[in-house]
Amino acid sequence: MTSASMLRNKTSGHRGSSDNGKSEEREGRNVVRYKCVPLNTIKDVMHQRPNWIEVKDDGEWDFNWCDVGWLRENFDHAYMEEHVRINHFRNHYELTRKNLMVKNLKRFQKNLEKDMGRTEASKCDFFPSTFAMPSEYHLFVEEFNRNPGSTWIMKPVAKSQGKGIFLFRKLKDIIDWKKDRSRSEEQKDAAHLDSYVVQRYIENPYLINGRKFDLRVYVLVTSYVPLKVWLYRDGFARFSSSRFSLSTIDDKYMHLTNVSVQKTAPDYDPEKGCKWQMQQLRRYLTAKYGREVVETLFGEMDNIIIRSLQSVQKVIINDKHCFELYGYDILLDHDLKPWLIEVNASPSHTPSSQEDYEMKYGLLEDTLNVVDMEGRLTGQEKRVGGFDLMWNDGPVYTEDLNLQTFGSLCFTANTHLGCVNDREKNLRQLLKPFPLQKKI
Repeated sequence: MTSASMLRNKTSGHRGSSDNGKSEEREGRNVVRYKCVPLNTIKDVMHQRPNWIEVKDDGEWDFNWCDVGWLRENFDHAYMEEHVRINHFRNHYELTRKNLMVKNLKRFQKNLEKDMGRTEASKCDFFPSTFAMPSEYHLFVEEFNRNPGSTWIMKPVAKSQGKGIFLFRKLKDIIDWKKDRSRSEEQKDAAHLDSYVVQRYIENPYLINGRKFDLRVYVLVTSYVPLKVWLYRDGFARFSSSRFSLSTIDDKYMHLTNVSVQKTAPDYDPEKGCKWQMQQLRRYLTAKYGREVVETLFGEMDNIIIRSLQSVQKVIINDKHCFELYGYDILLDHDLKPWLIEVNASPSHTPSSQEDYEMKYGLLEDTLNVVDMEGRLTGQEKRVGGFDLMWNDGPVYTEDLNLQTFGSLCFTANTHLGCVNDREKNLRQLLKPFPLQKKI
């Protein structure tokens, strides 16, 4: 049992030293006691936030930025008071484990087709053909044989940073892999072996200067019932260091865009890095294809975010104490169609450059602003810093004055990914000063 004032045995009457009855039930908190496991940018954000105090070990806390391991070991034994917040939903893995994400998307798409028809279900056609291994091996073989010569990619379902990934074109490669696993299962408990997914490799990625890239998009969910989703304006494109070619499938620096992989490349330049900010990418695409094409593309990415969250809405255990900052990985193909690659529950906040640090610092600071431990928001905001509210039990619109229709209101989606992020100006207008004295 974890010892904290908001994480207590339900039968215990213990109160922390700062707990004095009704003051614990105030709307906002003048002092926020926090616990933080990661030693990166989030630690800096909390340390520099006014009236936030770090607690160690079993100290009493109001806010916990934990890793998923801590959550797995402690959440089910915890009793949380009303005001407490924690940065993961209990079964976040329904969306963030690659096999479960695809399983939930397939089920959601099938139900959409049954209830609303193929046209509506086709709006979920944004993930490559995927099979869980080894359980769907025979289904995969049927698909493989229907598409001779295609390239496939194998990924462990619960690993990140490009670990354990390989590409293949021959069934022999996966048969050898299957044999290796059988031998391993004889030596150790199968439960400790990684499950994999095998996925159609997107062979026609959109290239810039001959290089493949994917997009990291940040999405904050503060509730699943009702679904409430915030989209961050900043993000980035992660580039491979080698020019793309299908003539070789063994070069990880060509095919994997993970920064953790790219920074080990022989020609990696830490000053230059391998990223474009999302604003730079949006400007590039707009200059090349025009505003309308790019708005359609970004609208399709909005669709990916909402549909994927809806696919797990009924299976995620909603809890008012929980929120989640997801890192979506999206790949564009040559036709500018966006594909969902995966969703991360613990996107890296370790910066790769000073510019990256500043972006992630603002992202995490605005995450805390939305969660609002201090009670400085009204709850009616459509924008908080760099976050725009894109879904609140339904789509959220921004009201634009359309002069061509003589002043009538034109409703467009309240999403601004890759647009100007004047977050500090917004925060100055929006937020009351940090409280200096207790509320009554």
